[in-house]
Amino acid sequence: MEFTNRIPRATSAALFDEARQYFPGGVNSPVRAFKSVSGPPLFIRKGQGSRITDEDGNQFIDFCCSWGPLIHGHNNDRIRELVIETVANGASFGAPTRLGNALGKLILDNHPYIERMRFVCSGTEAVMSALRLARGVTGKNKVLKFEGCYHGHVDSLLVKAGSGLATLSTSTSAGVPESYARETIVIPLNDREALEQTLAEHGHDIACIIVEPVPANNGLLLQDASFLQCLRLKAYKHNVLLIFDEVISGFRVGFAGAAGRYGIQPDILTFGKIIGGGFPVGAYAASAEIMSHVAPDGPVYQAGTLAANPVAMAAGFASLEQCLVPGFYEDLEEKTARFTARIQTYCDQQDYTVTIPHIGSIFWIAFSREQIQRADQIETASMEKFKIFHHELLQRGVYLGPSGYEVGFISAAHTEADLEEAATHLCAALDVVFGN
Repeated sequence: MEFTNRIPRATSAALFDEARQYFPGGVNSPVRAFKSVSGPPLFIRKGQGSRITDEDGNQFIDFCCSWGPLIHGHNNDRIRELVIETVANGASFGAPTRLGNALGKLILDNHPYIERMRFVCSGTEAVMSALRLARGVTGKNKVLKFEGCYHGHVDSLLVKAGSGLATLSTSTSAGVPESYARETIVIPLNDREALEQTLAEHGHDIACIIVEPVPANNGLLLQDASFLQCLRLKAYKHNVLLIFDEVISGFRVGFAGAAGRYGIQPDILTFGKIIGGGFPVGAYAASAEIMSHVAPDGPVYQAGTLAANPVAMAAGFASLEQCLVPGFYEDLEEKTARFTARIQTYCDQQDYTVTIPHIGSIFWIAFSREQIQRADQIETASMEKFKIFHHELLQRGVYLGPSGYEVGFISAAHTEADLEEAATHLCAALDVVFGN
């Protein structure tokens, strides 16, 4: 399909041409390259509240929100003020600070599923550290993960399933030794038979089960609470640790994340995104007993020059402090439900093959009528529809992440007027997708 740009993108295009001289593919993270959608990637100049402005001066209502961290929107006053106040005293010390204590206390006092934590610099680093911790605690080697769950670019998790239900895996990225991949077992989501078979065969050498309790990196593959509870029970039965990767869902679907929403106690949790308020922060957390295995208390080594950086700690504290305001999460969830319901009603009236699963303040536009709970249920052809959809939204001033597999986020800065305007544009863009 030939795409016609009705908004100027010449400056972004020129910057992208320049960037390709410096960075692989012109970007510092692959999905930013707009390979799945039309035109050059937008280069963003500024963000304020619910909106971003690109280098060509185009303004967009933003539902990417930096891939989730900006639960309070862009350039939040409290976060900005505390960051400026903190950086005036220095950007980094490689030593403990009062702000690290403050953010740690804020989280642990309000998250009943963890007792100790360690700050790192990204969600990927948090997951990598959690896997090492699980292996160190159990003395076992293998990891069990699920198709459709993404856990960052950790070597042993960039894998795909083998040919059988419980076969070992092969790497999906160059540079990942097959010996690493063979330490990971991949099975389908929501497949209890495969889960039982795998644990029966390999449980003696499986250190942990890792899952996104709210799978939101390959569509929004909402799972039944009973499946997550099944994971908890099977992990206990086979002496395997259960890791909830809450890099996206943590502090997004509630302060205690999916663990709190579903009332399930994982053994280890990983966090990122919102925990840093827009700065590079991650964390892994568990009971005091499990975390006692981490150096310097125990033999599981992990360190980081910029871990608990004071500026990032300030941003995280200012972000999470606002999340604890009474009614914060209820208001976000109600806004999201009203927004998605309006679009879904329109799609139903027009008989468009669209569903909009949502949880908390996360939503996904799925070009399907079925409830999608597994990655293999997503039709590849639907991505062509998303390509048209994304292009038409840009022309109308709405920004979604540039991939049909990515979810959207609503922030506290999105007003009812913003959401009303955006819903109108989404419906108009869907008219183009379906030829009306």
